[in-house]
Amino acid sequence: MKHTLKVLLVMAILAAACGGTDDGTPAATGGAEAPNSLVLMTHDSFDISEETLALFTDKTGIEVNILRAGDAGAMVNQAILTKDNPTADVLFGIDNTFLTRAVSVGLFLEYESPLLADVPDELEAHPQVTPMDFGDVCVNFDRSAFRDQGLLPPSSLADLTKPEYHAMLVVQDPATSSPGLAFLLATIAAFPEDSAYSWKDYWSELRDNEVEVAAGWEEAYYGSFSGGAGEGRRPLVVSYASSPPAEVVFAEEPLEEAPTAVIPSGCFRQVEYAGILTGTAYPLEAAQLVDFMLSVDFQQDMPLHMFVFPANERAQIPDVFLDNTIVPSESATIDPAVIDENRDRWIDEWTEIVSR
Repeated sequence: MKHTLKVLLVMAILAAACGGTDDGTPAATGGAEAPNSLVLMTHDSFDISEETLALFTDKTGIEVNILRAGDAGAMVNQAILTKDNPTADVLFGIDNTFLTRAVSVGLFLEYESPLLADVPDELEAHPQVTPMDFGDVCVNFDRSAFRDQGLLPPSSLADLTKPEYHAMLVVQDPATSSPGLAFLLATIAAFPEDSAYSWKDYWSELRDNEVEVAAGWEEAYYGSFSGGAGEGRRPLVVSYASSPPAEVVFAEEPLEEAPTAVIPSGCFRQVEYAGILTGTAYPLEAAQLVDFMLSVDFQQDMPLHMFVFPANERAQIPDVFLDNTIVPSESATIDPAVIDENRDRWIDEWTEIVSR
């Protein structure tokens, strides 16, 4: 069966090459067995315009039904638990912190999109998944809070442990939050556990400097952070490099400058992927959906809906997005296999440190 599906996917690639549309999106396969709809499993942060999804339906005759499955971790867990009887055809939003876990259990079929030629090599295409977007988890700061105090914002992870930033930082629990896990990984990359000063030492100092831990991003950003849409008192928060442009786009009154900014040091690069779920009855059509999500039409709609950078380099990015964010020059990464091997242990050790 696996061999048969892989052959079908090769046929899908050939169909895309021979019968695609002008923008590279494969044409509908047709036939009596073609589905009326496909189910796309994704996380709760997935957001794309109805007009964009309608383009896929117009070109293929297939509707896309969105199945939201919680945050990225919960989504992956659900997909794995239902692997033998999948509730969806395609999954969007698995990132590099969970990728190896999903691949190791055979969650996805192998597929190589013909549009990967428009994706930079550093996004690391995998035989079973297709890069869709990337973003950086970074510490954000409240511009006005630091101006009012006459204090410069921290410029590095190490600065966050200094007395002048006492009780200013709020982070997320890596056991329950994707950006929380990404920030933990950033500290592990910066302070390896086999070094004289390890990430465990670093977190002990953050704890002593009264870092606050929130369950998730919303609790941290809206509840504890003082900048932008936040209603709290802490001027430093773990968020995304794309959070400042979101503040500008959703501001009630036009803004000349984002009220928040990003500390470019100590970021962690998250790459999101899409994959065809093993067990789908429609591998050809699922491949079409993956290709469509990598097409320029879909990718150009992502920055101002999901506030991520598109993987397709041909996609144009709105000025309001580019003018209010940065792409860190040295964002940290860790091999997904290393993350998978150590994730649970790292989280357990982190929990022990911060709860002392």
